[in-house]
Amino acid sequence: MLNLNYSRTDFMLKRTFTLIVALSLLVSMSACTDDGGEPMDTVDHVDLERFMGDWYVIANIPTFVDKGAHNAIERYALNDDGTIATTFLFNKDAFDGPLKTYHPTGFVRDTTTNALWYMQFIWPFKADFRIVWLNPDYSITIVARAKRDYIWIMARQPAITTAQYDEVIAFAGSLGYDTSKIKKTPQQWPQ
Repeated sequence: MLNLNYSRTDFMLKRTFTLIVALSLLVSMSACTDDGGEPMDTVDHVDLERFMGDWYVIANIPTFVDKGAHNAIERYALNDDGTIATTFLFNKDAFDGPLKTYHPTGFVRDTTTNALWYMQFIWPFKADFRIVWLNPDYSITIVARAKRDYIWIMARQPAITTAQYDEVIAFAGSLGYDTSKIKKTPQQWPQ
C-alpha cells in the first residue's frame, strides 16, 4: 500500500514539475502570438515533408529548458490536420544524464512559405518560430525568433564542419543576434 501511494505521489510531483517547466518556458520566451522585435525574413519556401524528421541541435541561445542539454534532437512529424507533432529530447547535464522529452505542437502560420510557425507548449500560448536558413539539401537549418532572444542551429547530422558553423554564426549575427550568447550543444553519438 505504501508503495502504491508513493508511486502516485511521485507521479503527481513529476506531472506538477512538468507543468511548471512548461509554464516557465512560456513566460521566459514571452510565448504569445505577438512576435515583437524588428521584422525578420524567413526562407522563401519549406517543403514540409522534407523538413520532417530528426534535427540535431548543433548550437542555440538556450532557454532554461535547453540549458545543460546533451545529445539534443528536435523531431518533427506532419499530422493529417497540417499541424506538426514535435518531440524535443535530450539528456540533462551529461551524455548519460536523465532523458528529458517535451512534446510541443507546431502550427504553420504562413502556408505560402511554410517557414513561419507558432510552437505551442501549452494551450493557448504559442511562440514565434521562424525558419530563416535552410540549405538546399535540407541538411542545416536555423530557427529564429523575431525578438532575437532565442535561436536554434540544427543539422541532420550531429556535427557540421567548422566552415559551416562559422557561416551560420555569421548569418545569425547579420540578423541582429548577439552571437556571443550562442552556445554549442554537446553531441556524442556512436559512429
